[in-house]
Amino acid sequence: MASTWAAFAAAEPDLATTVEQRFGAYTHHVLATLRRDGSPRTSGIEVRFLGGQVWLGMMPDSLKALDLRRDPRFALQANPGEGTTMGGGDVRIGGRAVEVTDPAAKAAYMKEVEPPEPFHLFRTELTEVVRTYVEDETYLVTQVWKPGEPVRTLKRT
Repeated sequence: MASTWAAFAAAEPDLATTVEQRFGAYTHHVLATLRRDGSPRTSGIEVRFLGGQVWLGMMPDSLKALDLRRDPRFALQANPGEGTTMGGGDVRIGGRAVEVTDPAAKAAYMKEVEPPEPFHLFRTELTEVVRTYVEDETYLVTQVWKPGEPVRTLKRT
């Protein structure tokens, strides 16, 4: 089962706001894809939250785009920032990326983002959203959301 960003944000608005703020704090993040042989590949990427979707734009024929065309599974890690404070915690999104080839959809994205052309555009289907943070300098807290389920919170000392 997968979900759009809009559906996730409607189901869990507080967590969605935190995750979006963490991604909005920096421009560049880390995308993990799967190579042809199944091994992981990590790449830098810019992420856009527009129209209830999480969008991934890429240069033509980039390795990450070719990976996603072959196997759409991905993990997206927000840039943790400088130092060790990680205000808002560590956040990541997992799911599948669906390439957008419809000219009207790409034109709408281009109007908002103005990417260099040509480019690959993928919208995401979420299968997991995770936030990990330290609470009261005592607990390591992990919040896990999956489509159709409430947020599960785990605390460890």
